[in-house]
Amino acid sequence: MTEPAGETPAKPFLYVVVCAAGVAAGVGTLVAAAQARGWAVGVIATPTAMGGFFDSEDVRERTGRPVRSRWRTPADPRPFPPPDAVAVAPATFNTVNKWAAGIADTLAVATLCEAHGLGVPVAALPCVADALAVHPAYRDSLARLRGMGVRIGDRYTGAPREDGTRPDFPWEQALDLLDADRPRP
Repeated sequence: MTEPAGETPAKPFLYVVVCAAGVAAGVGTLVAAAQARGWAVGVIATPTAMGGFFDSEDVRERTGRPVRSRWRTPADPRPFPPPDAVAVAPATFNTVNKWAAGIADTLAVATLCEAHGLGVPVAALPCVADALAVHPAYRDSLARLRGMGVRIGDRYTGAPREDGTRPDFPWEQALDLLDADRPRP
């Protein structure tokens, strides 16, 4: 990005797409980590995720922008600049399969589908239970997304450890996957 002389360069802009999984409550961790790494952040959520899976007001306060879940009308201003990268975390079974099939029936999935055509780097952190991960559609979807250049992180199952605790969701892995192509101010 080129800025006029004497002006501070704009931060690269990261879209965070959040899906409906229990770990979505921790999306503020990803927002804070991205901001610490120099990103400006906007969050787009699936409609189901907006139904109480995370604190959208907290995310709005952290980012200074509304959480998007619905398309805007042509008369509405664009609340986010174009993305420099996209992170989808947690990426659920449903979203992964719709995205790979090009079923852009929500703003969140349409954003992911469009990112490919725009050449925007995308990282996905699947949050998919073992029983769903063996489904042929899921395996085929991952293969298609990888073929599109999507960086797929480690699958999080949420399965408890032997002591009954659950491992932390690896939020920062999404940023690590994007670092190679990260635009620098």
